[in-house]
Amino acid sequence: MPGQLEREFHTAMVEIYHAAKRETGYNATRYLQMVSNSGGVQTAKTLLAADAPSDGYTELWKRERLDLTVEALIADNPKWQPLFTHAEVRRAKKRLAEYGYHG
Repeated sequence: MPGQLEREFHTAMVEIYHAAKRETGYNATRYLQMVSNSGGVQTAKTLLAADAPSDGYTELWKRERLDLTVEALIADNPKWQPLFTHAEVRRAKKRLAEYGYHG
């Protein structure tokens, strides 16, 4: 049973999907499907574990909206960081820095 923080993070993951669609026109259907099927925390862990950024990350980078990525959600908000390992948080920050994002 997920705890309160996990439920709030799941909601935040859904919210960045809607914000990306509303603000950039990017419809990340695979992302939303992952969040719906696996939950927000597990989806974030899966995306962070990948060797390369997701297609969605790349699309948001092209649109100059890395602030709407899972990586930024985690890196920019210490509230969510207890849900992740130090290595996962570092990976999120490193990926963002490699693409020129500094919060």
